Amino acid sequence: MGAGHDHGHAHGPPAGTAAAAYRGRLRIALGITLAVMVVQIVGGVAADSLALVADAAHMATDAVGLAMALLAIHFANRPASTTRTFGFARAEILAALANCLLLLGVGGYVLYEAIERFFTPAATEGGLMIVFGAVGLVANLISLSLLMRGQKESLNVRGAFLEVAADTLGSLTVIVSAAVILGTGWQAADPIASLVIGVMIVPRTLRLLRETLDVLLESAPKGVDMDSVRAHILDVDGVEDVHDLHAWTITSGMPVLSAHVVVRSDVLNAIGHEKVLHELQGCLGDHFDVEHCTFQLEPAGHAQHESRLCH
Repeated sequence: MGAGHDHGHAHGPPAGTAAAAYRGRLRIALGITLAVMVVQIVGGVAADSLALVADAAHMATDAVGLAMALLAIHFANRPASTTRTFGFARAEILAALANCLLLLGVGGYVLYEAIERFFTPAATEGGLMIVFGAVGLVANLISLSLLMRGQKESLNVRGAFLEVAADTLGSLTVIVSAAVILGTGWQAADPIASLVIGVMIVPRTLRLLRETLDVLLESAPKGVDMDSVRAHILDVDGVEDVHDLHAWTITSGMPVLSAHVVVRSDVLNAIGHEKVLHELQGCLGDHFDVEHCTFQLEPAGHAQHESRLCH
């Protein structure tokens, strides 16, 4: 007999609802980030500052984070259909993959150019660097203030908040390097700042890429130990075995699980399928945060019957 159920574990407002309440602020923060990114690219060219260009690339990573947060909210509200039973949730993951590849290219370019500038120094305009770096810093502080409250209520918004917070450090790095150039004339401060910012871009992008590939390859959700899940299922009274146990992630914040659970016939006859399902739900619900679980309850020997049918 196949049976399915959903279960959630709410601690405060649902994440989707909390994030949706800050959709407008996320859009403003994204607009500010994109505008300042363009300004810093212009400033980087005008001041011949690789650090400003690197900070613009760093802001591009923040723009990705903000856009992903908005995408998550948008697609979470799109209805499923008979052909797309999970709606368009995976679009967020595909967008993340494309952005990761782009950002790795940008980060790699910044690191390469920074090393080149140690051998062929440029006459960087420290004064312009400070002006454009300050513009970036102010913009980031505005975005942080917009997201400060929401990051306490939604993990989705918190992720965007941390992206902007990291870029604030990048803007400070630009300003410090510009001050060093103005005060000492040491032009190497610019490529050093670029290396620092590039190093901040690449590891974050690699982490996002790894998480994206894990979703696309349908790896077990982060924080879900499959051996522990199996052990908890087997601990339910009457359960003899579990097979075809799978857990994967549709999109960020939407983990799912399915399993074929072998239950003793006398237990099924005595308490019924519904009672066993409730016990499985309670067992997993107390230990794992999985959005959707589907269980198929089977008597002993049913797996061999399925195998014969498949052949």
